[in-house]
Amino acid sequence: MNLLARVGLDELQASSASDLWGWTDPVTGIEYALVGLFDRTAFVDLSDPHSPQVLGFMLAPTDGSPSRDIKVIGDFAYVVADGVIIHGMQIVDLTRLRGIGAPPEFLLPDLVYSGFESAHNIAANPDTRTIYAAGTNTCAGGLHVVDVSSPMAPAFAGCFDQEEVHDAQCVRYAGPDPDHQGSDICFGSDEEFFSVIDVTDPLAPVVLDRSVLGDHVFVHQGWLAQDQRFFLLGDELDEITRGHNTRTYVYDVTDLDAMALSGFITHATASIDHNLYVVDDHVFEANYTSGLRVLRLGNLAQAELAEVAFFDTVAFSGAPIFVGAWTAFPFFASGIVIVSDASTGLYVLDPDLDAVSDCSDGIDNDLDGVSDLNDPQCASTDDPDEAQ
Repeated sequence: MNLLARVGLDELQASSASDLWGWTDPVTGIEYALVGLFDRTAFVDLSDPHSPQVLGFMLAPTDGSPSRDIKVIGDFAYVVADGVIIHGMQIVDLTRLRGIGAPPEFLLPDLVYSGFESAHNIAANPDTRTIYAAGTNTCAGGLHVVDVSSPMAPAFAGCFDQEEVHDAQCVRYAGPDPDHQGSDICFGSDEEFFSVIDVTDPLAPVVLDRSVLGDHVFVHQGWLAQDQRFFLLGDELDEITRGHNTRTYVYDVTDLDAMALSGFITHATASIDHNLYVVDDHVFEANYTSGLRVLRLGNLAQAELAEVAFFDTVAFSGAPIFVGAWTAFPFFASGIVIVSDASTGLYVLDPDLDAVSDCSDGIDNDLDGVSDLNDPQCASTDDPDEAQ
């Protein structure tokens, strides 16, 4: 993992950072980091990833919040904050960033959606141009659904109020379950449960299934694997409460009405896992005091994963406390990964995911039941591809 740059909190003009997201300008191809900060959102130009440029800030309308969340649909960013009043959801047209130079400018939102005051998180479904706000002061803390097909005229579309939702991934379903092809499905990290929710009719959402497993303490956040057959999940409090090392849980969601826990991998560290995202055959986890951890996906039916890269964003590593890496955004076409650290700012990283070969990562990449050097396909650890 190569560090390209860091933008400290002093340059971001903030006392703390929280969530972040990314946007790529479809006209210029420039990649931007959108960083949630205590009392503002920062917009950072990454066209030179070795020398990021802070272009501007959008201030919060009320007191600061330690938790600010951002998602992007098309050319618009949607920003919420937790634990504050009269904030709503700020909406900003990101094409306004074109042509901004030094010094940084202060931007006003193009619009503020006021259907709720605060929210802990938002999920975005670009396919349906829908925002799902989680943990608002409405909908009993469930999902507050907003139609943003017209970003300058956002419209309330419905509520999921059967349980409190902490975070979610919402998709137009294209996975293996034939009963739900084309449906709008939210995979909810609902604190006590992991839930699969059909939100095709947001006025009448239906819980298809939910976990009721004693291992979970606080179901925090997760993400689907590429084929939508498996869901990788983090529990924010199990390390503290149960006293074990970091765990990443894997659910088989092949049947959305009857999901099953495949198992979990236990990390070498004891840090609290926070937010994770899956890109192709790797999962990128922001695990607080362990920084960014990158795991390669193996046979997920057996919860097989192997760490192949990491970057510590704090000087010490592994303690189960709420300090360090908050979120990573690994979806840029350039391959760079941005990470927000609550107390040290923004990191721009360049992972070399081929540095650890399939023949030395310790997992059964070709799913033939034989791992690495025991597999005749691998003559040595220098072989790049176990499936060759």
